[in-house]
Amino acid sequence: MNKIGIVQMNSGRDPEVNLAKLKKKLQGLQLQGARWVVTPENALIFGDREDYQRHAEPLGDGPIQQAVAELARRLELWIVVGSFPIRQSDGRLTSTALVFDAQGHLVAHYHKIHMFDVEVEDKHHSYRESDTFTAGNDAVVVPTPFGNIGLSICYDVRFAPLYTALREQGADIIVVPAAFTRVTGQAHWDVLLRARAIETQCWVIAAAQAGEHFDGRETWGHSMVVDPWGQVVACQPQGRGVLTADIDLNLSHTIRTNMPLMQHAKYRVHQCHNKS
Repeated sequence: MNKIGIVQMNSGRDPEVNLAKLKKKLQGLQLQGARWVVTPENALIFGDREDYQRHAEPLGDGPIQQAVAELARRLELWIVVGSFPIRQSDGRLTSTALVFDAQGHLVAHYHKIHMFDVEVEDKHHSYRESDTFTAGNDAVVVPTPFGNIGLSICYDVRFAPLYTALREQGADIIVVPAAFTRVTGQAHWDVLLRARAIETQCWVIAAAQAGEHFDGRETWGHSMVVDPWGQVVACQPQGRGVLTADIDLNLSHTIRTNMPLMQHAKYRVHQCHNKS
């Protein structure tokens, strides 16, 4: 078994403030025995288009990424940053998950594929993620000491073929860092996470934003760990906080042996490029 830590945050527009809060949470999780930690979408900067443009960095370079790398190295933790604005060589931005190992090396990244361009009956009402970010193309699975980790971000969770692709690439665990709206989260969050776990027979780790943010946007929280049978084994309903859980890959092996879904599957959709 290995112990996973999840940070539930209420991030804002100032990355220094967010980093200071994250540092305290990571220190606490390390003391609780966590060996790797997942943070929410927008963990380091949660703002508007101008904020993301102002604080975006090239991949693997810049003071904010360096600060996270130093935290990983000093605490000897693997850290999955749920998303961060990465500036591409052509100037466009991607919403990108970053994986740092316990030596502080950036070992993997994933550009969010599905853009949240929707209308929601809340105070914010209209969401147009593609006005700020360019969508990625590649499904990414990262080999780690804790198992093969598939990367996804928030709105991705509604698109089952991506998760099938991650399982086909060998994922044992899938992370879903998110900033789900309160309205959509209350309706769909739990059932979507459990469905993705059941159909892939993977552990699903969901780290969430929670509460009200600067522009009136409300996020649902309810960070959780779901086992490969679809059972919720840990949950942080509301507020800022942390939770831990032990991830037992033997359970995955048993479930996959007893119900070999991948061998039984007759229909597959291959849309994502293989990139590990």
